[in-house]
Amino acid sequence: MAIHTPTTASSTLFAPWPDRLRHSAIILLAAALVLGLLVLFDQLLPFRAFAAFLCIAAAALVPWRLHSAAVAREDVRRANPVEAPAVSALVAGMPDPAVLLDRAGRVIHLNIAASQLAPALRKNELAQFALRSPEIITALREAIATTEPRRATYLDHVPVDRWMELVITPVPVPTTFGGTDKCMLMTFHDLTPLRRVEEMRADFVANASHELRTPLAALSGFIDTLQGPAKDDAKARERFLGIMHAQATRMARLIDDLLSLSRVELSAHVRPDTSIDLIPIIRQVADGLEPLARERQVEVEIDLPETAVMIAGDREELLRLFENLIENALKYGASGGRVIVSLAAAVSGEGAPEIRVKVRDFGPGIAPEHLPRLTERFYRVDVGDSRMQGGTGLGLSLVKHIINRHRGRLLIESVPKNGAAFTACFPQQKPGIAK
Repeated sequence: MAIHTPTTASSTLFAPWPDRLRHSAIILLAAALVLGLLVLFDQLLPFRAFAAFLCIAAAALVPWRLHSAAVAREDVRRANPVEAPAVSALVAGMPDPAVLLDRAGRVIHLNIAASQLAPALRKNELAQFALRSPEIITALREAIATTEPRRATYLDHVPVDRWMELVITPVPVPTTFGGTDKCMLMTFHDLTPLRRVEEMRADFVANASHELRTPLAALSGFIDTLQGPAKDDAKARERFLGIMHAQATRMARLIDDLLSLSRVELSAHVRPDTSIDLIPIIRQVADGLEPLARERQVEVEIDLPETAVMIAGDREELLRLFENLIENALKYGASGGRVIVSLAAAVSGEGAPEIRVKVRDFGPGIAPEHLPRLTERFYRVDVGDSRMQGGTGLGLSLVKHIINRHRGRLLIESVPKNGAAFTACFPQQKPGIAK
């Protein structure tokens, strides 16, 4: 070991020189030829020629050494531990939107969920320019300045209202030259389901208690009557039991509508992605409401194309949507004697293609002052008539939430004494995404 160590060290030390000489061979050969000719023709003394050759040889060799050092430094910079593929894979594998920033706030890595949440995010660019929420920018600046964790909660309005929580966590990372630095890991958590549960619980307590109080009071009163004065009155008992059945049916429908509305609101931020043909859904709803149409003496006209009309949607929710619209037309527009259900392709105000399903009745219509509030929960144009028809005041609210989940819009047109038209507009499905 001791005998061979100097040899190994010496060979390592002088190993680069053959490569440098080989790369400089043309320069050295040309210099030697020119200097030799000058000495041969007595234009230069041999000593001076030798000194000049040494200078040229040094000039030819030294640049190669400097270039190698520069390349080595560039390789070291490219070997930054934070930019390693393993770190990129770790960020990409996180289920929530995640972004890794350097101390200046520039994006080093981001996963697909983050790019979908904030499409303006770009690698090697400042995150503050892509995330414009004041809460995010404030938390990010504080985290960068103090290198301490920060949290922020904000409301994102596009494309639908979503409550988000931002968590910024400083992450110690090794530097290229053996030191440590701090990067910022930003993760976003969707709080929408929790917020919606809280809101629905509060709404349910407030609205349901109000709406259920009347039928419960009626049931309680009739039960007391049947147990007391009308205990042996068969005729009164029969009449009271009929009223009690109607009130119990009304409560059951109210609870069913509240549960349906709750399910839709919980998933309002998740757009359906199943390819659905609207034609059979509309026909199924119209066929199911045929007995009600005969009872109200209303003729239902169906104007639908022969070919399939596909949208991205949820079948059960679409059934509920069209059932509410057509049933409302049959109940509240029955005096017109006719209801038209039609489907047509159109273009939205933004120029995007869409599918429009219109339910038109020829009843008394709706006064203009009521139109903006029709989709509010428990809002009724005529409370007495609505309750007599078995309405809960939740039908159009449910319609609005289903259309919002499908990223569509609801158009309401009405002229008093000339009927009303409710149009559900859905974005047209792009070809090639059917599932």
